[in-house]
Amino acid sequence: MNVQIQTVHFDADQKLLEHVQKRLDKLKTFHDKITGVEVYLRLENLSQKVRDKVAEIKVSVPRRSLFAKHESKVFEESFDQAYDSLVAQIKKTKEKMYA
Repeated sequence: MNVQIQTVHFDADQKLLEHVQKRLDKLKTFHDKITGVEVYLRLENLSQKVRDKVAEIKVSVPRRSLFAKHESKVFEESFDQAYDSLVAQIKKTKEKMYA
């Protein structure tokens, strides 16, 4: 499984990157044929003082791509909610494949 983590408009600290990688490692338990994962962490509303943290995750499985996006005030929360949405999509996709 090829994993790419990209940060936009900021430099992520090691704690955030470890959190993301730890969660992504668990994706293999939901679908064994995941070929790649792309994670984009970025700051929105740069011109204003309030910055929303956006997490986007794209997962590639044979014959399709799954995508989830979420934003909140904390990167970990944004990533976790997008991750949970992706897990639901992966489970649904796998059920359809074997139905």
